[in-house]
Amino acid sequence: MKAVVQLVKNSRVDIEGKTVGEIGRGFMILLGVVEGDTKEDADKLLKKVPFLRIFEDENGKMNLSCLDVDGEMLVISQFTLAADCSHGRRPSFIGAAAPSDAIPLYEYFVQGLRDAGIRNVETGEFGADMQVSLINDGPVTIIMDSKEL
Repeated sequence: MKAVVQLVKNSRVDIEGKTVGEIGRGFMILLGVVEGDTKEDADKLLKKVPFLRIFEDENGKMNLSCLDVDGEMLVISQFTLAADCSHGRRPSFIGAAAPSDAIPLYEYFVQGLRDAGIRNVETGEFGADMQVSLINDGPVTIIMDSKEL
């Protein structure tokens, strides 16, 4: 399971011109479920993401988590994170999990963030054509792979 975590001042996701998820200060997370991922992979990310200390404290040091600052999270499904660009110029997405496997893990991850204490967790719509807007803060972007945790 792969996650791109971006520290944002705000973020939103629109589908067909309608806003379906919107947050203020917090994390906008692109989440890619890879073939073979399990709840154990999601749990590895859930042990890290809500507790990532990438918000600045009163001394300007990255020392506070999303929980510490009462931050929000927007989680967007992103199968293209499983792209294989090793051959030619057209990426292969064969490594992405099938929707029947990916959707339950995506939903499990989202619920896990809520269970960890994130007060507002918004989502897009799995498989939809989404337009994601954000104001990246810093910019701070962290890439995580459950296979490396």
